[in-house]
Amino acid sequence: MSVNKVIILGRLGQDPELKYTPGGSPVCNFSLATTESWTDKAGQKQEKTEWHRIVVWGKLAELCNQYLAKGRQAFLEGRLQTRSWDDKDGNKRYTTEILASTVQFIGGAAAGAGAGAERGTNNNVDTSYAQAAPAAQEYQVSNDAHFAADDIPF
Repeated sequence: MSVNKVIILGRLGQDPELKYTPGGSPVCNFSLATTESWTDKAGQKQEKTEWHRIVVWGKLAELCNQYLAKGRQAFLEGRLQTRSWDDKDGNKRYTTEILASTVQFIGGAAAGAGAGAERGTNNNVDTSYAQAAPAAQEYQVSNDAHFAADDIPF
């Protein structure tokens, strides 16, 4: 038996980027920062920030693009996936990302650094959504990232 589950709460590092596959399926990409704080042996406060690449598909991708913005907090669940591609010079490149299956938008427009205000955030909106699965076909998310039907987690 194995489990591949990620639960994460963090702040967006930039505004989400929404694209559509050639088949018309929406896909949204953004980065989420998590920060760990501790006091070292000398009594000094230390911090370490980890950046996580997030990928969201379907209607949830469109909602993330609409309601999330740089600095806004998000709570999400999903799974890890590592994929590879050949760059323009023929070198093999790898990335590990979180494929989000649910996303909750935390806080209102004032929660982040201007988060959501210019995107029309409505604090009365139920922001917990289950992700819709895209149709099984080959996907091209960006110029350097290819997905096959077997790579899609649903």
